[in-house]
Amino acid sequence: MSLGPLMVDLEGTTISKIEKDLLRRPEVGGVILFTRNFESVGQITELVETIHNLRSPRLLVSVDHEGGRVQRFHEGFSRIPAAAVYAKVAKNNLEHSRELAEKSGWLMAVELRACGIDFSFAPVLDLAHGLSGVIGDRAFHNKPETVATLAYAFMHGMNKAGMRAVGKHFPGHGGVVEDSHVAMPVDHRSLDELLNSDIVPFQSMIDNKLAAIMPAHVIYDNVDSKPAGYSTFWIEEILRKRFDFQGVIFSDDLSMKAAGIAGGFGERAEAAIQAGCDMALVCNHLDGAIEAADYIKGYSNPSSQLRLARMHGEHHISWKQLKQNEHWQRVSEQITALNDSPALEMDV
Repeated sequence: MSLGPLMVDLEGTTISKIEKDLLRRPEVGGVILFTRNFESVGQITELVETIHNLRSPRLLVSVDHEGGRVQRFHEGFSRIPAAAVYAKVAKNNLEHSRELAEKSGWLMAVELRACGIDFSFAPVLDLAHGLSGVIGDRAFHNKPETVATLAYAFMHGMNKAGMRAVGKHFPGHGGVVEDSHVAMPVDHRSLDELLNSDIVPFQSMIDNKLAAIMPAHVIYDNVDSKPAGYSTFWIEEILRKRFDFQGVIFSDDLSMKAAGIAGGFGERAEAAIQAGCDMALVCNHLDGAIEAADYIKGYSNPSSQLRLARMHGEHHISWKQLKQNEHWQRVSEQITALNDSPALEMDV
């Protein structure tokens, strides 16, 4: 059975009968985990193994584990700093910032891989314009070139640990005040303005073999009337044709308020897939996930299936082996200490 175009979630720390039936459906290709699914390192490792054993090829297992405010697993895991920390701690020393970002990307990824998780939805490539509260310190910097440099380093660290990276939120969520989780943000900038600012990190990362991208639930009304995740212009014309992006395109969560512009969950999934997304995420709504699976029943895209298969994790190491690894111990201590750096207090 090939990987289907839907990514769904689980309600608890084990898999219910109805969830198991859903995960075995051909329309499903992946699972995204949240804090509610986590009790301990041992439990999450067992849960991931159970998911992987349900099908062949195994379902993709993912998580939002950027660091800072967006880190789903805590006890036993290193505390990963927010993206903005690297440039602040190593102010006026981009090379040092880059080294810290690379170590953090490796640390985040190697710990997740030790639990069997295939990939994290990271790094954030949005610019810190000072407008978006939902982005905020999740962005590396306000300068496109600096974001591109630090994001590449973070991705390189992830790749060394056997994990592909997912850049988000294309073409940039940092230029709007509204949070797409609860509202429909509209960015009034022109295509040229975006190409010369927010899109720069995405183009740079694509040139450096970024594996996957997540579009924003934002309307850029001077470019297209649809949110980027539902837009054939943004996905097919810009990403696929103009930038020759050959990687995976994941929709953002279709249960978010801004995604509702397309209708019900079935219509949302179809809109994302028809616009060019390889995989559509339906989170925090089991009935919505089942509705989406029913709505797109029979859909198949061999090109998407090939791209998705490349997202499986590599270089697996056990948690016990990781904890005994001296390099991990040194990096974990160094990166965790960044959270309490005096340099951050001075910038508050």
